[in-house]
Amino acid sequence: MVETAVGAWVGSSHPLAVIRVAAVCAAVSLAGCATAPMTQSGALASYQSLAESNGVLAKSLLNVDKEMVLAASTVRIMPASFSGQAGAVLTDEQRRLVANAVDRALCLSLSERFTVVAPNDRADLTTRTFITQATATDPVAAGASKVVSAVPGALGVPVPVPRLPIGLGSLTIEAEAVDRRGRQQAAMVWARGANSFTNSPVLSQAGDAYDLASSFSADFGQMLVTGETPFGKPPKIPSIDRIGAALGGKPKNAACEAFGRDPGLIGMVANRLGAPPEWVDKGAAPTDAQASTQMAKR
Repeated sequence: MVETAVGAWVGSSHPLAVIRVAAVCAAVSLAGCATAPMTQSGALASYQSLAESNGVLAKSLLNVDKEMVLAASTVRIMPASFSGQAGAVLTDEQRRLVANAVDRALCLSLSERFTVVAPNDRADLTTRTFITQATATDPVAAGASKVVSAVPGALGVPVPVPRLPIGLGSLTIEAEAVDRRGRQQAAMVWARGANSFTNSPVLSQAGDAYDLASSFSADFGQMLVTGETPFGKPPKIPSIDRIGAALGGKPKNAACEAFGRDPGLIGMVANRLGAPPEWVDKGAAPTDAQASTQMAKR
């Protein structure tokens, strides 16, 4: 979650760090980097104009009408969902957590330029997101990585140890932004696998999918904020509001509260210790009906 929080702040990893990771992955023939298929569910309005635009770590197909997207000032986020049997190995709770992590990070990213409104309100743009593939993290391999990484420290040697290149998860997501008339103005099919160098091992099958969720939202959000591909661009300095929200504070737009608040520093510490995100992320805020039901049970 350290990378998750940093990604939420700046929209992408530091360029030099990303280049180093890519170089190391290439040097070991991608042994330390999981691969993710570019799956498509057919749920988007159109796939015809998508063109390849890959990042150093992520693969993508995208299309964006810059003029139309930059003319928009309001956006609503329809909750992300898993397509078909995608992520079937995850529990229902884990699937909800990953989907909500996508929504929350996207809301914070879009808040840099847009006014985000509730899903039942009208907006210039509406985003629709579908998770088409989620490979589980192997908790046993993740635990072994934690043990191995602790050995140098126990011996008094402060040497960083890469995560074991086994049991790595991956995530594939497709999303689009449509205007008030339902016409697609931007779309992205995105795939990325976890790697041994920037994704911390977490003792949860949903660990890598949860971590990668915010990476997708940073890329898709930046595309809508700028009207351009998010890849190959220098990172932008985040706003104070975004930094505060990434640390668990109040989001800039009240509509983002529906997705709950980021675990912040507690989440970063938990991630470093390898604790499952299910332990620290409270997920989406309960609806009024759910809150009433919970009160009735007490």
